[in-house]
Amino acid sequence: MRQDMVPSLQKAQKTSLSDTQKSLGIFSDIKSLFKGPVLLANVLPVFTAFWLALYFNDASFGAHWSLFLLTIIGSTLVVGGALVLNNWYDVDIDTIMDRTKNRPTVTGNFSLKAVLTLGITLTILGFILLLFTTIEATIYAFIGWFTYVVLYTMWSKRRYAFNTIIGSVSGAVTPLIGWAVIAPVNHIVPIVLFLILFIFQMPHTFAIAMRKYEEYKAAKVAMLPVVRGFKVTKRQMVLYIACLLPLPFFLTSLGTAFIVIATLLNIGWLVVGISGFYVKDDIKWAYVNFLYSVNYITILFVSMVLVTLKV
Repeated sequence: MRQDMVPSLQKAQKTSLSDTQKSLGIFSDIKSLFKGPVLLANVLPVFTAFWLALYFNDASFGAHWSLFLLTIIGSTLVVGGALVLNNWYDVDIDTIMDRTKNRPTVTGNFSLKAVLTLGITLTILGFILLLFTTIEATIYAFIGWFTYVVLYTMWSKRRYAFNTIIGSVSGAVTPLIGWAVIAPVNHIVPIVLFLILFIFQMPHTFAIAMRKYEEYKAAKVAMLPVVRGFKVTKRQMVLYIACLLPLPFFLTSLGTAFIVIATLLNIGWLVVGISGFYVKDDIKWAYVNFLYSVNYITILFVSMVLVTLKV
């Protein structure tokens, strides 16, 4: 190799590496802006409820694939828009908290004006797509969006410890969206799915708030552990987990296998919750609760689909 070519090759390699790092950085920023795991966690119940609505109404997926695409894409855009707007509004809090200080709204990688525009645009596009499904589904999507963006993010999050209850409502309407595309939600299944998601989010969010207690306290966010302390939070977590115990028995139409899976999951979580009264490391215990809650809701909703597969 000619010696005069070496510097050029090294420069090209550095440029290529720099471009790769920039691409990864942009991907990471987008994932952070949309809160990737949270977005997926909200879309899964939409899919599950859509699937179950087909199952209980003896409808085929093949005959409704276009509705499925409109539902999933539309609801994803609405949820994504709400999460982006949350990032836009909470930039002052995110600057203080370690868990959010790398979000592009904080680092300045994305301008606040661009983020606001993106959040509004995604929301509008999502609602337009959902309007091609049913009005009822669109209304539930709006309830979830309004509750999260206005009632939770802009009104209660910084002021009141009951902000978690309000936030849980927004996450719990997602199965109503999926079901309402196929049939009215005056059916036991979507109602129980709503209750499961609403109750689940309380101990799930409390576990996060305990883990990040110092950060929420510094940012002056009125989460229950900050306002009332860990003992009260633990008691409420166990109470909410216990409320999950009877719900699977309202879904006997899903079969014995599902009831057994759901009951074992509920008992396991209750044991983890009660153990919190005897542990010395509250933060470690909160982390275990967080991990359990994430796996709990994923397994529960995926199993609903699996037990209704027609083979």
